[in-house]
Amino acid sequence: MQAGFTHSLRNEPTRRDAIRLLVLLGVIGAAGTARADVAGWPAQAFKIKGADETVKQLYGKPFELSDKVTLETPEIAENGAVVPISVSTTLPGVTGISLLVPGNPSTLAASYVLADGTLPAIGCRLKMAATSDVVAIVEAGGKLYAARKQVKVTLGGCGG
Repeated sequence: MQAGFTHSLRNEPTRRDAIRLLVLLGVIGAAGTARADVAGWPAQAFKIKGADETVKQLYGKPFELSDKVTLETPEIAENGAVVPISVSTTLPGVTGISLLVPGNPSTLAASYVLADGTLPAIGCRLKMAATSDVVAIVEAGGKLYAARKQVKVTLGGCGG
């Protein structure tokens, strides 16, 4: 009797064998598709330090602060591993939203490309290494608009 196979005396596979096969196929599929050079993927932008340099690499133009971009963050994040962030705007023709955290080792935290007709709002949780500004960049009508807020990250949830 072979170790690991429950159907050694039968010819039909068991549920356990089917699950093993599905897991193996999933691992093989994930290994074959896990590539950082997907068309349109801004790999270089994720390597740059500094907000202005990152925006230049990502969009090729500067941004301006705007009250039409709403950035919601906590003032104090007691757990820097899961900082809730949301961005929305009333600007028409939004094609992209990016989140920058200049205090992180990689300034670009997230970048979204929005299809026509998509509600220009995102929500996510970011990992923040330390107290830093969070900058939301919205691309609309060929221009870049931004909002900026500082988030204080505490260690151990002690509030200071």
